[in-house]
Amino acid sequence: MTSSRRPGLLLVAYRAGRPAGCAGLRLRPDWAELTRVFVHPAHRGHGGGAALLAGAERQARTFGAERIRLDTRADLVEARALYARHGYLEIGAYNDDVYAEHWFEKVLCELTPGLQRAK
Repeated sequence: MTSSRRPGLLLVAYRAGRPAGCAGLRLRPDWAELTRVFVHPAHRGHGGGAALLAGAERQARTFGAERIRLDTRADLVEARALYARHGYLEIGAYNDDVYAEHWFEKVLCELTPGLQRAK
């Protein structure tokens, strides 16, 4: 019997030696989905969200993902601003999650040394 589960991982952020946040990464063919990004309220405003995003992007690249996608709710204004600040662009719906109201994607590409991105 084959499992319908997709491989993934859970990243845990620590602050002062204690868990302060987490993010899930679900692997799909050619892309990865960022899920369950959370930073404990007592630890917000210290870069934990950005660190979790960077870690998830590194891991996604390691697994060969060409892009990373996520969905979020409209009331999570700070989360949507975080994603936009870190290069995530709003896209059309890629799933039918009942709680999803905004969908984002970031292309994960490594630049060849000596090449620059077109502006």
